[in-house]
Amino acid sequence: MTMNATVPGALGVATPVFVDAAAAFIAANDFDRPTLVVSRDRVSAQYDALHAGLGRAHIHYAVKANPAAQIIRLLVEKGSGFDAASRQEIELCLAQGAKPEHISFGNTIKRASDIAFAFSAGVTLFAADSEAELEKIAAHAPGARVYIRLIVENSMADWPLSRKFGCAPSALPDLLDHARDLGLVPYGLSFHVGSQTRKAEFWNPVLDQVSVLWHAARADGHDLQLLNLGGGFPAFYGEDIEAPRAYAAAVMQAVETRFGAVPQIMAEPGRGLVAEAGHIAAEVMLVSRKSADDLHRWVYLDIGRFSGLAETEGEAIRYQIATPHDGGETGPCVLAGPSCDSADILYEKRPIHLPLALKSGDKVMIRNCGAYTSSYSSVGFNGFPPLDVIVL
Repeated sequence: MTMNATVPGALGVATPVFVDAAAAFIAANDFDRPTLVVSRDRVSAQYDALHAGLGRAHIHYAVKANPAAQIIRLLVEKGSGFDAASRQEIELCLAQGAKPEHISFGNTIKRASDIAFAFSAGVTLFAADSEAELEKIAAHAPGARVYIRLIVENSMADWPLSRKFGCAPSALPDLLDHARDLGLVPYGLSFHVGSQTRKAEFWNPVLDQVSVLWHAARADGHDLQLLNLGGGFPAFYGEDIEAPRAYAAAVMQAVETRFGAVPQIMAEPGRGLVAEAGHIAAEVMLVSRKSADDLHRWVYLDIGRFSGLAETEGEAIRYQIATPHDGGETGPCVLAGPSCDSADILYEKRPIHLPLALKSGDKVMIRNCGAYTSSYSSVGFNGFPPLDVIVL
């Protein structure tokens, strides 16, 4: 079940050929429960490619994508910054050697005591999207730098992210003024173009919107220093994506065209940094049909939404599955997890095609699962254990 995850870039720049250590490890070993295997070498190579393409933009790894201590330590050694969403993530990064000035508290919904902890630990950069959050920061991190997160429209991502985080563009001027009046430093703006934005050109409508707000804020007298691009950097899930270096370079070119000489640019890749570095070893628990004339088989794996594959919600992220029968005749399947919750169905609206020879007990590998699997698998729902993680 080894695989070659090298993907040719649509801009004509191919990714480097590499040995897929995680896939080789899965092929050479047996597992008695679902296990994510992650290659640090692959994470390192992806970081290098994104870093080269982003140029002067500083990478702040989105810790939530995969919080394995070994990955955090590797990225500290490579000079990465970190986007933390909680006190626990800040503590994790500090424990692995990250400097507090390289950590931003990027969640716009923070407990007051956690703001105070972060500030006492030396973190001075905080996100906000409301007056109430700015007031909490001013009370517990006086004089801190803040960046305002914006709601953006026109996302062309596979999984648009909107509404929960960010302020409406019309609210931005008052928030910047309020931050200044509270004694905070209105330091910059942030946004999220949407998860799995497969082409660099898809950023353009969002950058057009944010650049207008950026220039207006500076014209109003706010000496903004930071543009936080957020995430959106894609991973390969079967549909073509551009090579990471070329993709990042194209995004940066679009940014510089619209924003000019921004003093500081930050990017927060999560999925695009770690997804392709890891695969999950899993097992088929059952293959069945609901009736004799059912057009679709039901394939049940020993892993589902509650044990790591939460991103199948809405079928936005469509994982590829390697089986012992690849190359044989295939047919459509409804793919589901093992728990006794009816919501634990992975793909039904768009059935997945799997080999007709697939049967109970077959070992399978779910590809490119290094992001948002172990971090979503935190409880043993129904007694099924959380995802095991092996970092090579």
